[in-house]
Amino acid sequence: MNRYRIGRVSAPWVNFTPPIRGGKFSPSTSDGPPSTPKSLSIHAHASSRPSSVEEPTPEAKTFSSPPPPSPNEIPAGGADASQLPSKGPDNARIVKQALKDDMENYPSLDTETQQHIVQKYRDLHEEVKVGGYYDCRYQEYAKESWMVHDFSSASRAVLGMAYDSATNARDDEADAVQHQIMFTAHDAGHQGITHNFVIDTLIGMFIADFCCGLSMGWWKSSHNVHHLVTNHHEHDPDIQNAPLFAMSPSFLSTFHSSYYNFTFPWDRVAELAIPYQRYTYYPIMGIARFNLYLLSWCHLLSPRSKTLGAAAWTRPTEICFMLAYWFIFGYCLVWRSIPTWPLRIMFVLISHIITMPLHVQITLSHWAMSTSDFGEAESFPQHQLRTTMDVECPAWLDFIHGGLQFQAVHHLFPGVPRHNLRRLQQLVIRFCDETNIKYKRLSFVAGNKDVLGKLGEVANQLEMMIKCQKHMAETGESGLH
Repeated sequence: MNRYRIGRVSAPWVNFTPPIRGGKFSPSTSDGPPSTPKSLSIHAHASSRPSSVEEPTPEAKTFSSPPPPSPNEIPAGGADASQLPSKGPDNARIVKQALKDDMENYPSLDTETQQHIVQKYRDLHEEVKVGGYYDCRYQEYAKESWMVHDFSSASRAVLGMAYDSATNARDDEADAVQHQIMFTAHDAGHQGITHNFVIDTLIGMFIADFCCGLSMGWWKSSHNVHHLVTNHHEHDPDIQNAPLFAMSPSFLSTFHSSYYNFTFPWDRVAELAIPYQRYTYYPIMGIARFNLYLLSWCHLLSPRSKTLGAAAWTRPTEICFMLAYWFIFGYCLVWRSIPTWPLRIMFVLISHIITMPLHVQITLSHWAMSTSDFGEAESFPQHQLRTTMDVECPAWLDFIHGGLQFQAVHHLFPGVPRHNLRRLQQLVIRFCDETNIKYKRLSFVAGNKDVLGKLGEVANQLEMMIKCQKHMAETGESGLH
């Protein structure tokens, strides 16, 4: 990355409010280095050697930056929430209360506290590198392959009697295999197998695009943003599931997605769906795979998927792999091998519903966690631990969860191979004890209850806000005392 460096910051970095959230930047008019902590000095250089931090060059450029916001200054719905149409229930009061409650449960946002957390995180990262946690244990993939083979053999032996049973057996077997290999695709997407872009990308494409019909490029585009701004209702595409789900009161009105560049309106569909979201959660997770097909093709056919330079080959490769998947699965298997439409529909539905536990596992770690916007003053490790939880399970169940049960640990160190996450968890526990950051861990059953409880809580808040609006319309009073 050294050849892309354009300068150095001569003071402790203060996060800027990005332009997409209303940040404004202008060159400082004062002569010489600024004397207030509100400004940062950025030293531009033309040579390959960056200028020294201690000795600013004459061509140093100074940009003014606002100080970190205090908790009371952080908008309830994000910096640009006021610019959106106010259609939908008035959720500002509940959003602000949720923000206040969250801030009481986590370390202060003052610079000294957050810098202490950052330094502890950097020390932990050095320990992770020295301890070999980034080294992939390839023998673990061999063990998993053998276990998948044994499961497939058992499925054929137990269910492969009559024609219908054999069809369902192949169905169950294929999707159980897909369930497992997608964990490996997740590793490859984070370059956690060989740490080589080309090799890991090809591994991920073969599994995701060719074997499962899902775009690895779409997943990377969406998932990398998710890791950067986890659970931010305006920016994280993984929680933007309007109009079917609302994980927080922030979604109970019209909002704009910076990822999709699309404004999700508060409409009649949302009014009907959100009150019942605790009941529709599992059924929708059962058919969520179809939505992933749609998102994959929308990505590959959009300008967003175009890459240049060394990665220009990825888009055409993905298209070829996904066309091959649909030829094999859609034409050869579903159309040519199954004689009647009822059997075809049954086969497709069963093959997709079986993958429901994977979709539940993915949503489990975030949907019940905080979605409050603490602003730019919050450090990266605190933000990840505040918005992510882990699932506690015995080591022998790691094969079933595929490393997704250590989501908080994974969000802190995305490049660490999943087979090392259980060992790394002990270091994260120590880090949280030293920094007083809550590290939430629940069992799989308790985590599901937590998610359903959160969905039900938001649905109840919607009902209350609608009742308040009707009361105000009828009486002219708020009804809030």
